[in-house]
Parts: sequence; C-alpha cells; structure tokens
Amino acid sequence: MEDRIGQSVRSALDGEPRADAAPPREWPVLLDRAFGPDDIAVLRHEAIRLLAAAGLAGDRQDGFVLAVNEVLTNVVLHAGGNGRVVLKIEDGSVWCVVTDSGPGIPGAYLDGLHAAEAFEVGGRGLWLAHRLCDEVTTATGPIGTSIGLRIILDSAA
Repeated sequence: MEDRIGQSVRSALDGEPRADAAPPREWPVLLDRAFGPDDIAVLRHEAIRLLAAAGLAGDRQDGFVLAVNEVLTNVVLHAGGNGRVVLKIEDGSVWCVVTDSGPGIPGAYLDGLHAAEAFEVGGRGLWLAHRLCDEVTTATGPIGTSIGLRIILDSAA
C-alpha cells in the first residue's frame, strides 16, 4: 500500500494522474513556499494543478482557489507583502495554511459573517473564504496571522 501511495503522489505531482489510483487520505505536503506580491498568479495556477491531481474539480475547486487567492492577496495588501503558503491533504480534505508576520486582522473582519458594504472597496476576502470553504481557522495577533482553509475532497460533502 505504501508503494501505491508513493507512486500515486509522484504521478500526481508529475502531472500524470493514474486513472486507477484514488488519492490517499493523507499525502505529504504538496506545496510549502514563501511568497510575495509577484507570486500570487503563479501560486494560483500551481494550486489548480495540485487540486486537480488530488481529485478536486469543478465549482468546489474554483471556489477553493478563489478563497486561497483572497487570503494570499490580503497578506500582500495588509500584512507587509510577504508570507508562507502550505498546501497538503489530510484526512480526506485539502488544507491550505497561509501565514504572515503582519499586524494582525482587525476584529471587524474576523468572524467572516459580515461583508463590506456595496460601495466599499475591499473587505470581502475572509467573508468569501468562509462561504467557499468547508472550514476556516484564524489565529491572529500583533506578530502575525495564520489562516487555515479546508475543503473536503468528497464532492458529495
């Protein structure tokens, strides 16, 4: 079994998904890298490739990629411009964790329940993430923020 999982991961990461192999329940980290303003588009395309290899497609993939993009953009615009993104599969879900060393998220944006007013520019990133992901976790303070985005791979979820 371990050989099948290793082979499945290698095939998926090489862009050669095996038709006979379902994604394992837990893969090693798929992506772990620092990013800055010039990396957002590249990371978005890389996330699409990795999510497709993991079996996430359609509207759920599009929504998750949008949520990831919004969180990455928030780091660039509001948290000093640089952060770290980790994408991995764990227990049948894809987790994306984005961290930064910015000043923290203002309380008004933390719950993800309230969208910005129609005339306001910005302020919808976390609100969107809460609507597009199966789970959003937030740890924030004056020395930085960590946002976890989870989507269940089973499309019936």
